[in-house]
Amino acid sequence: MKDVSIKKNRYEMDMCSGALLPKILLYSLPLMLSGILQLLFNAADVVVVGRFAGSDALAAVGSTSSLINLLVNVFMGLSVGTNVMVARFFGAGQKKELEEMVHTAILTSIVSGVVLVFVGLILSRPALLLMDTPEDVIDQAVLYIRIYFVGMPVMMLYNFGSAVLRAVGDTRRPLYFLMIAGVVNVVLNLFFVIALSMGVAGVALATIISQTISALLVLLCLMRTEGDYRVDLKRLRIVKDKMIKMIKIGLPAGMQGALFSVSNVLIQSSVNSFGSIAMAGNTAAQNLEGFVYTAMNSLHQTCISFTGQNYGARQYKRMGKILMICLGCVIAVGVLMGNGVYLAGGVLLKLYSPDAEVIQYGILRLFYICTTYALCGMMDVMVGSLRGMGYGIMPMLVSLTGACLFRVVWIMTIFKAHHSLEILYVSYPISWALTFAVHLLCFFIVYRRVLRQNA
Repeated sequence: MKDVSIKKNRYEMDMCSGALLPKILLYSLPLMLSGILQLLFNAADVVVVGRFAGSDALAAVGSTSSLINLLVNVFMGLSVGTNVMVARFFGAGQKKELEEMVHTAILTSIVSGVVLVFVGLILSRPALLLMDTPEDVIDQAVLYIRIYFVGMPVMMLYNFGSAVLRAVGDTRRPLYFLMIAGVVNVVLNLFFVIALSMGVAGVALATIISQTISALLVLLCLMRTEGDYRVDLKRLRIVKDKMIKMIKIGLPAGMQGALFSVSNVLIQSSVNSFGSIAMAGNTAAQNLEGFVYTAMNSLHQTCISFTGQNYGARQYKRMGKILMICLGCVIAVGVLMGNGVYLAGGVLLKLYSPDAEVIQYGILRLFYICTTYALCGMMDVMVGSLRGMGYGIMPMLVSLTGACLFRVVWIMTIFKAHHSLEILYVSYPISWALTFAVHLLCFFIVYRRVLRQNA
């Protein structure tokens, strides 16, 4: 086992000794800023579209988010497996395993991205038709998705590369790279949409270009690092046992995300039944919610990396403390930011659309989602702890039953009997609370098992 107090460069973090709270905050804050900055840049996309291309274009962009998540989440889940395994090998000081894991992950990201290009091009229109996307929106939505998916190889490369950096404690350099790419994205948005009148095509093209920049910066960072996770393009290959370990944790995470997206697609389809104005309001509110979710999700990712490194270093008793600290932080973030966004919703939604009816629909969603969003963060932190300990299938099954299946049943029964957006939205906080409670029980069972086996 390596001496966990020794770091090879100033970007790595020793997660296996010393006070946890300062390190968790130091690690999670750049992650939080990265996510919020990315959403600011994405919000700029939506604002530019809503202001300069109209409500139909805004609805078109918004109606694609659930479908995009559905198609990419399986592959994105593998980056979770990358994070866990890299953190574990790094914490244990296993140099050879770490090198093989990193090169397997980077090659997997590129292959996954190429596969997704064809998936997006082929399935975009049929899937949007199944979602009952209105005729006045579908052509623009199809165009946006097809252009967006051309950039999947670089998007996958960025996410897998960032997962490697997060696993060794480096959350600062991805933040710097994102800032550069985000500024480019905003400038190109304004140029393509306002100057060239390209509408949704301009937004998608600006996204691809900015993602290419961030992906190349992450890859360059990994190629130049002096750490054991350095990438050598000549050594890119799939190592079978490392791929299996990555899949064991990552595939359940990806399947969970994809099936969660199925329920969200059903919810988006239900929102679509209220017309394009309701869709536009829903889209604007979702963008605002994203800031809260991303801030909370930084604690989820923090919990994965800290738990993974400590598991690898056999510091098992610290894992319970990590969970408690992350839960406390995510509750604070969820309550403060969630209620803050709701209270400021009327002003914030005007940034997306001046239409009073669009704003009214947006506020309705914010009331049911943002005021209870801490429950979602708590649920995700529990999942992060279990995955950090190497359990992928258990949190997947619990989440799919407690949230995904619950929402599907809700739509088919309660919502069908009482067709209103209020009834639709209230399914979220109920499902979060139920799923968190079961995850908490699972954690106590797993944690006691780990302590007993390694006593």
